Amino acid sequence: MTPANTYQLRPIHGEDDLAMASLIRTVMPEFGAIGSGFAIADPEVDWMSRAYAEPRHAYFVVEADGRVLGGCGVAPLIGGDADTCELRKMYFLPEARGIGAGTAMMQCCLDAARAAGFKRCYLETLAGMDAAMRLYERSGFLRIPAPMGATGHGGCNAFYLLEL
Repeated sequence: MTPANTYQLRPIHGEDDLAMASLIRTVMPEFGAIGSGFAIADPEVDWMSRAYAEPRHAYFVVEADGRVLGGCGVAPLIGGDADTCELRKMYFLPEARGIGAGTAMMQCCLDAARAAGFKRCYLETLAGMDAAMRLYERSGFLRIPAPMGATGHGGCNAFYLLEL
């Protein structure tokens, strides 16, 4: 396990793309999130740094000892209004869980969303990702009954919204 004080959060770089793709493809099956309808099938998984270099996009990684242990980002909600962003692709390897990295990452992403002028932050997740759902709720997200936008993630079954 990585001690809580030895990780850092930083913006994603091109050299992180391979590590993030591998991490996403490792973590998502742990929760049964495989196949179409889940973010694991998104083409951007292989080039996260380019996907989040667009205006009003931001992606951050958790790094310890030169190794990427997780990541999360924000981007405009596809099919949503201009004031709503989506918290996207928040995944952590087991050694980055329970050390405060998720809380720090959430704050980093929400700060980036506010700086980009968003008024609301939406997210989709999957029942069974209990620790993640507790983090979302501690961060002020409220469960909503139906999905928003057109993310293409039909496999997700839990939806949250936060007024920024």
